[in-house]
Amino acid sequence: MVTILGPTATGKTALAALLAFELNGEVISADSRQVYRGMNIGTGKDYDEYMVGGIRVPVHLIDLVDPGYEYNIFEYQKDFLRVYHDILERKKLPVLCGGSGMYLEAILKGYQLAKAVNDQEFLASLHDKPDGELTDLLKSYKTLHNITDLEDRPRLLKAIMVARSSARLGMLSQHGISSNSYSGGQPFPKIDSTIFGINCPRGLVKARIRNRLEYRLENGMIAEVEQLLADGITPERLMKYGLEYKFVSLYLTGNLSRTGLLSELNIAIRQFAKRQMTWFRRMERQGLTIHWIDGRLPVEQKVAEIRAFLNPSTGISHPPDPFSPGNTSSP
Repeated sequence: MVTILGPTATGKTALAALLAFELNGEVISADSRQVYRGMNIGTGKDYDEYMVGGIRVPVHLIDLVDPGYEYNIFEYQKDFLRVYHDILERKKLPVLCGGSGMYLEAILKGYQLAKAVNDQEFLASLHDKPDGELTDLLKSYKTLHNITDLEDRPRLLKAIMVARSSARLGMLSQHGISSNSYSGGQPFPKIDSTIFGINCPRGLVKARIRNRLEYRLENGMIAEVEQLLADGITPERLMKYGLEYKFVSLYLTGNLSRTGLLSELNIAIRQFAKRQMTWFRRMERQGLTIHWIDGRLPVEQKVAEIRAFLNPSTGISHPPDPFSPGNTSSP
């Protein structure tokens, strides 16, 4: 497998689509919001970018569930394996592409997760506990990488059940018991992938974010959120999807002016891009090798560099490291 990752607005989709086209591959999305139907403009599904030479490059793991459904990492791993093996069986190359760090890590590092066991007695014991105590319990099972599981009580309870099941799976493994024998377990295989990251100068990323946001606001993003609200998705639920859906919902409910929408959302997306790069660098520190590509290059040249790296017999060296001393182009 080949993986393409990078912060938002760096051209991942176009690169992955062209690479898959040239290498007889298919794209697998690693985006935590693109799994939702009807959330297209705000999540940047960019369907047109999958058209290469008049041919639509197949893309998987988008438009899986309806908004409001709480899709999770466990389900993503299951869905990933289904399409990954299907692509390989058809003798094509899987190209994983996205910017959701946890989704990428779940595949590249092989998170060993467990489905929440339906332990009603344990669940009942949690109902009278205050949120602070439940949060401490969740922290006792795992390290919290984000706070989304703490935003409402039902989600917090569900997170505790999943984390407890995963902890049990880990204990079984330590005692030499196969996870296949544990009804909640989902053993995840090691996936061999060459990882490429897109790195752009900070100023260029900021400009792309601003320009893209202005375009989307003028070309259907507000109407998209209006439709989701009309379909019965509450503003509170939409806000939990963050960024575009949070701020446009605030605007439509009268809690944010149009000027404030553009300004505050622009800042939030830029901060999100920084967090993405922080996550990717942590992935490197923890042992994953990411070969960085200069995001300023034309997409055709990016593909050429990747193909040269994958096929050293061409005599072209691997992509330069944009994080080398003296290079200050990272977001």
